[in-house]
Amino acid sequence: MQVFLEEAKKSSRTIANLSTAVKNKVLNEMADALINHCDFIITHNEKDMIEARVNNLSEALQDRLLLTGTRVQEMSDAIRQIASQNEPVGRILDGWVTESGLNIQKVSIPIGVIGIIYESRPNVTSDTAALCFKSGNVCVLKGGKEAEHSNKAIAVVLKEVLAKNKLPEQAISLLPDSSREGVAKLIKQDKYVDLIVPRGGEALIKFVSENSSIPVIKHDKGICHIYVDKDAAPAKIIDIAINAKCQRPSACNSMETLLVHEDIAPYILTGLEDAFAEQGTVLKGCSETLKYIKAIPVTLEDYDTEYLANILNIKLVKNVDEAITHIQRHGSGHSEAILSENYSTVNKFLSEVDAACVYANASTRFTDGGAFGLGAEVGISTNKLHSRGPMGINDLTTFKYKIYGSGQIR
Repeated sequence: MQVFLEEAKKSSRTIANLSTAVKNKVLNEMADALINHCDFIITHNEKDMIEARVNNLSEALQDRLLLTGTRVQEMSDAIRQIASQNEPVGRILDGWVTESGLNIQKVSIPIGVIGIIYESRPNVTSDTAALCFKSGNVCVLKGGKEAEHSNKAIAVVLKEVLAKNKLPEQAISLLPDSSREGVAKLIKQDKYVDLIVPRGGEALIKFVSENSSIPVIKHDKGICHIYVDKDAAPAKIIDIAINAKCQRPSACNSMETLLVHEDIAPYILTGLEDAFAEQGTVLKGCSETLKYIKAIPVTLEDYDTEYLANILNIKLVKNVDEAITHIQRHGSGHSEAILSENYSTVNKFLSEVDAACVYANASTRFTDGGAFGLGAEVGISTNKLHSRGPMGINDLTTFKYKIYGSGQIR
């Protein structure tokens, strides 16, 4: 582990000082290589899918794991979008001249070596590798065991491009010891690793957060809500609610609980029930909801559950204050939305709800690096420091002060 990380740390100096032109050239070649080796990647993914079925992985996890020609193309497109982003390194964030004549510049720089621990999704391997490379960082990747063959295949393809360009292959590395013990060792290596980014299940996040001696940016679960206000536009409600829950239920930005103002429940719940029935959604409702539609009685535990499946809680609330209170109690700080045409109510919700992303009259499914125009993201940070929401290339930089003098002494 130590030798492996020493090599990663050594390579960080080279990667940090690459020009924009070189980085973009390499990234576009990586995008080409994914397409050219699509069959190779899918063949290895099929091995993971066979094991997933044998091990009875849930449909949600199998959907996250699956790679198709279309998904490989999307991975390639994401790398091209990352290459097209403005250069994140060397930006002058601020600047001033002091009374003593010192010219001070606050300049963005790479973080260094970033350890990324993730589960299921093989596209995270290419997305995070490209994001780290564009921002001048070295990445040490630890994917889930369920995607081992896929991750190795993708890493091989990307590392071949580095070698072809005479760049250190250690700039993109898979952790050699992928066991829990390997992770436990990695998160103590603060001499070589500058940041740990865990994204995955609650147990993983908890373990890393409690045991790491390296700064951690959590990418925690997504318990997302939509509040339908009494002043919501009826024409928008069903489409947004269906999209937020059903477009991809396994995603962390899908809705888990729908909060409905009690005044409009008699008019909209039956329509929502029919729409969700067409999507095969399992509905769970509070006692007041059950007066209007057929649903499974919801429990308090359900409100704290990230289903990642086509299951939805519905709860009636008296007003926006009760909706906000419910979200603050049960939400995970990921993505929350209000549907309302009342300007004051919307602003109250957006101001008072404490989450990385708060929406007015739109689906929570937009919390995504690509949808935000970032190309891709390392994940959705539920931290408040140093990154929050979709973590793109600018969030993979820190800064230093460059001070230009002309002989000043103090």
